[in-house]
Amino acid sequence: MKVTKKNVQANDQTTNYTHIELGGKTICFMFSGSGYTYDKPLFYYSTMTMIQNKIDIVHLHYSYGGDLWKQPLDEISKTMMKDISPVISDVLKYGQYNETIFLGKSLGTIPIANFFMKKDEFLKSKMILFTPLLKFNLIFESILKSDHQGLLVIGDKDPHFDLNQMKQLKNSNLKVEVVPNANHSLDIGEFETTNSIVALSNVMEKLQEVVYW
Repeated sequence: MKVTKKNVQANDQTTNYTHIELGGKTICFMFSGSGYTYDKPLFYYSTMTMIQNKIDIVHLHYSYGGDLWKQPLDEISKTMMKDISPVISDVLKYGQYNETIFLGKSLGTIPIANFFMKKDEFLKSKMILFTPLLKFNLIFESILKSDHQGLLVIGDKDPHFDLNQMKQLKNSNLKVEVVPNANHSLDIGEFETTNSIVALSNVMEKLQEVVYW
């Protein structure tokens, strides 16, 4: 396994990323949440799952201030894609990968739903959406209309959870998992450690199933 910290310069800015290479033909691009970084449980164990399956990984390193949320969703997406697009191009330019997976948490689901799910070149990519921001109607509609395979996980105590939306999303190609009593971090209750670990384990089992398809 080779772990390299890299950067790419475009649009008069520099974006850092970490490339974990195992010699695989599949690459998983991971997009962190706002404050939910790659050392947090969902990303730590998702990374471990990819390594277990000999899937190469890219962790995108970006950071935005609170002003980002004052913008319309399309502007948020454009801001993020200025950082993300050069990295995707840099990693894929040599053509060593046959398949792509996109995995995001919260903020990181915005570019997946609002960009990658709409691009023809990624029609066969698998999409992994942890706690997507479904209160943004554009996000919900994009996921609902998508033909992608993948996984969507959200807790029923998440402020972005809506039962009616879940019923509609059950008809999508995505495997939809609702975690009972889980919040936006997919933690159970306030401090239910054991239950939170069990829930995390179940999520990783679902991720493994989707990756293995």
